[in-house]
This record gives sequence, C-alpha cells and structure tokens, in this order.
Amino acid sequence: MIGLLGAPLAWLLVVYVGSLALLVVSAFFSLDELSGRVTTDPTLDNVAEAFGESAYWSLVARSVGVAAAVTVACLALALPSAYYVSRLARPWAKRGLIVAMLLPLWAGYLVKAFGLRAIFEPGSEVGGGGLLRALVGWSPGFGYAAVIATLAYLWYPYMLLSVYAGFERLPESLLDASADLGAGSLRTFRSVVMPMLVPSIAAGSIFTFSLSLGDYITVKIVGGTAQLIGNIIERALLAPNQPLAAAFTIWPIGIMIAYLSVMGRLGAFENL
Repeated sequence: MIGLLGAPLAWLLVVYVGSLALLVVSAFFSLDELSGRVTTDPTLDNVAEAFGESAYWSLVARSVGVAAAVTVACLALALPSAYYVSRLARPWAKRGLIVAMLLPLWAGYLVKAFGLRAIFEPGSEVGGGGLLRALVGWSPGFGYAAVIATLAYLWYPYMLLSVYAGFERLPESLLDASADLGAGSLRTFRSVVMPMLVPSIAAGSIFTFSLSLGDYITVKIVGGTAQLIGNIIERALLAPNQPLAAAFTIWPIGIMIAYLSVMGRLGAFENL
C-alpha cells in the first residue's frame, strides 16, 4: 500500500508543499513600482508590514475567532444529528438521512452563499428584506453573525461525517458497562462518549476551521463591512502586490501549522 501511495504523496509534496514554499519565499522580495513586477532584491518590508501593524493583529484575531465560532457551531449541530442517525434511527433510514444532510455539498458554493444572503438581507425602514425579516420581522443583517452562520452551513457536512464515523466506531459494550455501573445518560455522554469522540471531532474541525480561516468570498457576499485575513490577501493581490500578499499568507499558514500539530496530538489524522 505504501508503494502504491508513494507516487501520489511525492506529487503532493512537490506541487502543494513546493508551491507553498515558493509563496512564502516570494514575500521576501520587493516590487518594482514602475513595472509592477517582482524583483530579485531581497527585503523584509513586506513581512514587517504584515506583522508589524496592530490593525492586522486584530484582523487575524477576528479571523481565528470566526473560524473557531464556525467550528463550535458545526459541532453543536453535528453531535445531536450524528447521534440520532447512528444510534436511534432505524437501519433502513440511516443512509437516507446521511444523504439528506450531505445534500448541501452537491450545490455550488456561490449558490449556497447567495441563498443565505437572501435570508439575511436586512432591508430598510420602508420595507424589503430577506426571508428572516419576512418571517419574524428581524434580521441580523450582513456582518460577522451572517458570516459565521453561512460558513457553518457550508462546512457542517464535513463535521457531521467525522462525528458520525466516531459514533459508529463507539463500542456498544462501553455504553452497556457505563449503564450497569449506574451512570445516567448525561454522565455516560460526558465521561465515556465524548472522550472517545475527541479524535473524530478534531478531524472534522480541521476542515471547518481551515476552510473558514481562509475564506474571503462569503465575507464579501454576506459580511457587509466585515473583513477577514483572506480579504486583505485578495486586496493585496488585486493591487497588484504579490510579495505583500505572500507576506500576509504567512499568517494563515502559521496558524494552520500550529492547529494541525495540536489536532494531530488529539488523534485527528487517524480519523480522517
């Protein structure tokens, strides 16, 4: 098996890791102001700007906060739904329920994002607005709340699959033993189920956290004036200033390396 996977892994290292390395290296070169081309003159100005401004630190903190909130929201939705499908649903209904909850993956990214935009449309004092305002007379409007809700809707299936797989691997004998020892449902869930689900939750969080951290399109669609690190990278690319954009990408790369190292210690990679 290792021999069969050797070539794909080597290709992944060359193309993906190699391109990331080149991207980071390009952050240390200057940009010719007249031609707009990257020069071979080394400089630390781009990295100093990306890491030296306090406003960017706040922006990165907000980006991490949004990604963490999306992950928590996905987990809060995935735990009860995955438990029901794996433990309570009839065997003949399991596949249908899983397919139904994975259906959002079959729709286009932009279709789903603009669909959520129609729901959160704030309208105005004279009328209008989206589905929420029409149904309950209120909408949070465009902003970080709408971004978190939209991203949670987009990436929830990835958390669901991981948590569902964790429930399916949970030995029934452990639950029976906990009940025999007098533990109630909540105690069993807290002391037996959750510790065994940690690797599956960590695996699912890799998708929800990383995809949310690097997203910038959803923010443009439902974020209003909200800004995340991905929007700053896009703005630098459109300037165009590739070295500065590359310097900003060091932020999410570094965050994800740290996040993956923590999730790896929790057993995430064995459950992917």
